[in-house]
Amino acid sequence: MEAPLLEDTVEGAVDYNGRPVRRSDSGGWRSAALIIGVEVAERFAYYGVSSNLINFLTDQLGQSTATAAENVNVWSGVASLLPLLGAFLADSFIGRYRTIALSSVLYILGLGLLTVSATLHSPSISSCQQTEKSLPCSPGLFQVILFFSSLYVVAFAQGGHKPCVQAFGADQFDGQHPEESKAKSSFFNWWYFCISLATFATVNILNYVQDNLSWSLGFGIPCISMVLALVVFLLGTRTYRFINRGDEENPFVRIGRVFITAVRNWRINSSEIAHEEEIRGLLPHHSSQQFRFLNKALIVPNSSKEGGHTCTIREVEEAKAVLRLVPIWVTCLAYAVVFSQSSTFFTKQGVTMNRSIVPGFEVPAASLQSVIGLSIVVSLPIYDRILIPIARNFTGKPSGITMLQRIGFGMLLSALSMVIAALVEIKRLETAQEYGLVDLPKATVPLSIWWLVPQYVLFGVADVFTMVGLQEFFYDQAPSGLRSIGLSLYLSIFGVGNFLSSFLISAIEKLSSGDGKESWFNNNLNKAHLDYFYWLLAGLSAVGLAAFLCFARTYIYGKGNTT
Repeated sequence: MEAPLLEDTVEGAVDYNGRPVRRSDSGGWRSAALIIGVEVAERFAYYGVSSNLINFLTDQLGQSTATAAENVNVWSGVASLLPLLGAFLADSFIGRYRTIALSSVLYILGLGLLTVSATLHSPSISSCQQTEKSLPCSPGLFQVILFFSSLYVVAFAQGGHKPCVQAFGADQFDGQHPEESKAKSSFFNWWYFCISLATFATVNILNYVQDNLSWSLGFGIPCISMVLALVVFLLGTRTYRFINRGDEENPFVRIGRVFITAVRNWRINSSEIAHEEEIRGLLPHHSSQQFRFLNKALIVPNSSKEGGHTCTIREVEEAKAVLRLVPIWVTCLAYAVVFSQSSTFFTKQGVTMNRSIVPGFEVPAASLQSVIGLSIVVSLPIYDRILIPIARNFTGKPSGITMLQRIGFGMLLSALSMVIAALVEIKRLETAQEYGLVDLPKATVPLSIWWLVPQYVLFGVADVFTMVGLQEFFYDQAPSGLRSIGLSLYLSIFGVGNFLSSFLISAIEKLSSGDGKESWFNNNLNKAHLDYFYWLLAGLSAVGLAAFLCFARTYIYGKGNTT
């Protein structure tokens, strides 16, 4: 086979067989488009399960609203934290390509079992629904075990798939090449644009199928989509670029050694550190003075000169890069708690409202989540093609605004969405009281479901700023060998956010339902106080935004990147 021309060879990249690759016939948008297509199918499958899950738990498994919301949040939290494990395995052992392929197979298995579990009909459920008893329906134990087991198989599959696909897609662009570098920046915008289209399709098609036709069909279609996604992914194998790390040491080992060596050298004073820095020359970034205690890893103490091991400047800078991500990660948790509400309480609110468009047809409450996707689909091109060029003229930055500015503005919009959600819920409760429906939980409140649209729209626009900004930030600022881990850290924000949301719901449920009081999350939403919960989240969002701005002002971008 003819060897690639030197000037056309992509440095640091190889093909599936480990050979150098040509820029002209590998990577770029050709390969990235296939990978985006795979992710579209995966998001279609994932949201096909998650977007309407709370209704399956309450209607099919007979759980209370609060219990169902907690279960949804816990599952979503686990699904968002598992990418840390998937990314670790990919970056340390088996690589992103193999992790994606294996996770796709696991996805198909989980969705297949989920479909089987949905075909099982508990006798008690059927009899309860037929007699319209007020007592909660109890599903069969086997159905519950099979359903939740399948659900967590899907979570594990998502944990391997999600962090690797996006990182593998970004790997198809050479950041050192002028044209490909620009394309790489746009990749994150169009990535989210495409998966938002998938979300839009999911909540309009699958939620209708699940609510009106069959839950088994509603879970079976995502299973088929993942089969097709795996086939498409494998067909593109010959065009992909794979990062060539050669004999490079495991990045976890390198970074871990920095922290261990710095701790061992805790007695070393600042003059010794300064002397070592002078000997080695200036550190590559002005960030050398930040987290300066890690510079102690550059020195071998006198007591261990023989057989001692010092860390390189690069290794110390990698450790600092990871440490700098922590405050940003923590301050974004409030945003993640708010984000989890769209698939839980927003949906249950919609169930109680007037959902009729034309006589005989009602909008599935979960389908209103499609407004988020539609808002993203409309907003992203405006952001990428209009707002950024305008901002670029003012700031002189290639990206128009910095990644942290983008994230912060989205967090502000998220807080505003909670204010609007609280005001709309107050209006819904007042309408229920006005029409004497407070004690009739099954009655339709004569308030159009379209009142919920503004909060969904703000959610979508906030995602354009914060969600995409977080993706690019954690990919760009993570050390080069830990890109999958960087993206999994971004995903873990939402995992922990879901757990925090579940904890808040559980704590508030106990505190607000004591002494004969009505719980904020009463099964009869006309007696509940979701408005109080939304005001609480608005306050937490404001505190989180204030803390984020403090850390963002002092953040030092790695690799000389301030975009």
